[in-house]
This record gives sequence, C-alpha cells and structure tokens, in this order.
Amino acid sequence: MQELKGEGKDKPKMVLEVFKEHNEQMDRLSEKNISKSTAKRYWTCYNHVAQFINEVYNADDFRLKDIGHQFIARFEYFLKTKRECNHNSALKYVNNFKKIIRIALANQWMDRDPFFNYKVHFESVEREFLNAEEVQLLIEKDLHFDRLKLVRDMFIFCCYTGLAYSDVKKLSQDDITTGIDGGKWIGIKRTKTKSLSSIPLLPISEEIINRYQDHPEVKNGNLILPVLSNQKSNAFLKEIALMCGIRKPLTTHLARHTFATTITLTNGVPIESVSKMLGHKDLRTTQQYAKIVDRKISDDMQELREKLDAKSKKDKKDNLKKS
Repeated sequence: MQELKGEGKDKPKMVLEVFKEHNEQMDRLSEKNISKSTAKRYWTCYNHVAQFINEVYNADDFRLKDIGHQFIARFEYFLKTKRECNHNSALKYVNNFKKIIRIALANQWMDRDPFFNYKVHFESVEREFLNAEEVQLLIEKDLHFDRLKLVRDMFIFCCYTGLAYSDVKKLSQDDITTGIDGGKWIGIKRTKTKSLSSIPLLPISEEIINRYQDHPEVKNGNLILPVLSNQKSNAFLKEIALMCGIRKPLTTHLARHTFATTITLTNGVPIESVSKMLGHKDLRTTQQYAKIVDRKISDDMQELREKLDAKSKKDKKDNLKKS
C-alpha cells in the first residue's frame, strides 16, 4: 500500500484517500481479524466524512495536514445535526475517524494531533433487560406459527447463554464440548471481539438444542439451530413482544443483557464468571450490568419500604380506633 510504504511524500496526503485505503484493508481482513459489522461501520463513517467535507468545506477531499481541532468539533456537530446521530453514536464515528488520524500521525503525514485536548465523554445508557416474569411469559406463550416459535426459542437460547446473534447463527456441533463438570459446554470465539467464551449449557438451552436436532438445516449440516436472518428475527421478535404484551424492544442484544442481569448476576453468579461467559475483555464492561442489578435491588427495596410504611400507618390507625 503506497500510503503505508511512505511513497509519494511530495504529494500531500488526503483524508478520504487514506480512509478509503484503510477501509479496503479492513474489508480484506473481514471475518479474519475483524467482524463484517466493524468493517461496515468504517465505510459508514467514511461516507459521513465525505459528505461533511463536501457540504462544510465545499471540497472533494481535505489535506490531512490541514485538519485541526476545529475540523473535529465541526464534524461532531455535523453528525449530531445534519446526520441526526445521538450523542453516543456521533462520538463513536468520531472515534472511528480518530483511527485514521493515528495512522497519519504514525506515518508523519501530519505535524500535530487534532485530537489533542479533545475530550470524548459518552453518556451512560440505561441497558434494558427482561425480568424473570417476562422471560417465563415468553417461554410459556403458545405460538401458532413455526417461524415465531423458532425465533422465540433462539431468543430464549440467547437469554440463557449470553450469546450475540452472530455467535448463535454460526454455532456448530464442534462448539459443544464436555466441561470440567462432565456437562455440556459451549466453547466459542466471539465474532465481535475474537475473545473466547466458555458457557455451561443450562437445562433449557439443552432442551432447545434437542428440539431442533431433526430440523433439516441442522440434520443436513453442522449447525446447532436453524437461525433466521437478523432482519427477519428482529421483525418476528416485535410481533412476539406485541402478542406477549412486552413493551421492551426484543432484540438478541436485549437477550444478552437479560443473561447478564436476570439469569446470572441476580442469581448470585460472581461478576468475574459472568464476564468470562460474555467474552468481555475488560471487567469494567461487565460492571455496567452489576450497576443495573444494584439499581433494581434499590428500587425493589424502596417499594418494600413504602409498603411497610403504609402497613405501619394502617396498624397505628387500627390501634387508635380500638383504643
């Protein structure tokens, strides 16, 4: 690659030119070192930067050497206004762009870092999850169409394993091993982070696997479950949520949150174990779920306080009447 070899030093390096070369490399690494979704996100960021340069600077490209703090601040503002990205999404794209700047700095195509003194502060997001009653409602719901049953079972499987959609879709017979306890375990390298996850199969997960062992797609292949496309799955999950009266957005990511909170942490599974099963590289990522559980306990205890307070006032009234 000409840019990485440092060729053509007399010609100023342009941001979109370098960005495009980076993304083409990412495409070639797709499904090897990175996920397809990560590669796709960089192309989306590239398109945002291209539109930004065109509309704000009335140009087809922009010299890397001319990028300063103002360029970055304007880009963030453009993402939030013109592209209507929320705060965190905008900052994720800014971070994607930051990688291109790091490449330019490493190759000495820029004299200064435009991100110097540029602080990124993500807003904390309340992660939604299903409570035990909602999970049970989904399990027991009588669904009349096979497509809905399949998607419901895939969702419940995610709730009890913590796997993301991309991991469940590729889950094969080879990923089921015998664990140290003699039971069945899932051993898988996560698509997104490439980190290893080892997850003991709970009875309901085994039951779901057994339910589909004679399905043509499973019988004639090596997959565990006949998973539908992500688009179809999410559409059917909306339908199922409506039928069950669940107002939370049912997605496989919500199922992962449910595994971390309702299924494991709430039931006393140590956070270190949950982190390993989720395939998190950093324990701090898992600690977000622990905060959710603490908040839930706090809300439940507040409700209990109010009930006890109401009962105490009632008892006092009754005693006064008697006296």
